[in-house]
Order: sequence, then C-alpha cells, then structure tokens
Amino acid sequence: MSRIVYGINPVMEVLLAHPEKVHHICYGRNQKGAVKDILVKTQERRIKLSEYDKEGLDDLAGKVNHQGVVALLSQFNYSSLEELLSSWRKSGEKGLFVVLDGIQDPHNLGAIIRSAETAGIHGIIIPKDRAVGVTPAVEKVSAGAVEHVKIARVTNVVRTLKTLKKEGLWIAGAEGGGRESIYDADLNIDIALVIGSEGDGIRPLVKKECDLLLTIPMKGKINSLNASVAAALLMYEVLRQRKFNAKSN
Repeated sequence: MSRIVYGINPVMEVLLAHPEKVHHICYGRNQKGAVKDILVKTQERRIKLSEYDKEGLDDLAGKVNHQGVVALLSQFNYSSLEELLSSWRKSGEKGLFVVLDGIQDPHNLGAIIRSAETAGIHGIIIPKDRAVGVTPAVEKVSAGAVEHVKIARVTNVVRTLKTLKKEGLWIAGAEGGGRESIYDADLNIDIALVIGSEGDGIRPLVKKECDLLLTIPMKGKINSLNASVAAALLMYEVLRQRKFNAKSN
C-alpha cells in the first residue's frame, strides 16, 4: 500500500533523500518553476510520471493544497527506540531527543519535526495510541523534514522515559507554571524534552518521570504557547546553552 506526499518541498525532499521510496509522481497540467524542477529530477531517476487535470489531482491528494504535485511512496518506516539510541551513541554528541505525549494536531507534529530537523536532534518519540502519526498533512507541514528525522512510535511513554533515564538522559517536561525557567535551568546535558498534548499538557504519570519541569517565561496576557512553538523554543535553548556553532556543527 502506498502513502501520499504532496507539495513542492516535501516531494522534492523525498526525491533527493530517498528516491528509492518513490513509485510514482503525479502532476497537474501546465506546471512551471519548482514543479518542473521536480519533473526533471523524476525523469533523471526514471520514476513513473503521470499528468492529471486539476480535478483528478485534487481527488488523488484529497482536496488539499497539493501545489500541483503528488508523490506515491512506500509506507513510512518508523525507527525503533533502539535505533534512535544507537544513532545517538555513534554521533558522539550530547543527546537531544523530543518526546511527544499525545500531540493530535498534524500541523503541530509537522512543525515540531521541521524545527527538530533544523536543531539536529537525535530523534522524536511519539506514542502509538491517541496521537497523530506521520500523515500526508504532517509531511507537508514539515516541508520534507520527515525524510531526515528519526521518529519512533512506542506503546508506553512512561516505560520509554525510564529507558531513556537508564541510558543517561535527563527528562525535562515543558509545563506552564513549571518549577524552573528554561533560561535558568542547566540544559547543557544529555536530555529528552517532553511536550504534552495541546489540551491537557503532560499526563500525570508521565510528569512523575520528569527530572525537570520547565516553564517558558511570558510577558503577555495569554499564558500558554502552541505546542510546536514551545518545542522549538526548548530545543533552541538547549542549543544556545551548548554554544552551538552552525559552521562547525
């Protein structure tokens, strides 16, 4: 069974990063610019191409903003937790993971994946139940970052956090009214950042496993941030404290 990826950036990223996964590229008539670049790459890789009228492409993509191009791919392969940890160990870097406790909005997950990729994290961990997985909408919002980030799905977040602790990682949960500001806490450590669901935040049993409960100081009248914004701020505060240098990596 194929999965669908749509949009210029996601389709181009999968063509560049994993062309072996692409079975078929479908495009709208009279395409110019970036879509034509995708068609050239597709032909170079000898991948099947089909032209559609607007209605046909809309039906194939599910009446979303597909930007005139849809790719049919093999199913998305989630990594195992062991693969994430092994990849981190081989990197020789301080660990940086994100654990999502029940994110259900595909736009939030896609935005978190995009920020995580730019932050160079070692993996994202999501639960199998009561949470969104990698969908076409997630791939579109991530702008293709899904193809470059290791994502694991686990059956039990609490058990997973215990495993991460045994591997030497500190667990830091993001919570409004948390005990410590992200700007005061020492985050220059091997760390897994826990982001709770959009409505309920971090679940109580998950919170019990957190070594740190961090808050993001806010000056305005609204006392909460979108989950993807909070995740990005936390990841980049970790990088700031590590004195990250983009040129030297």
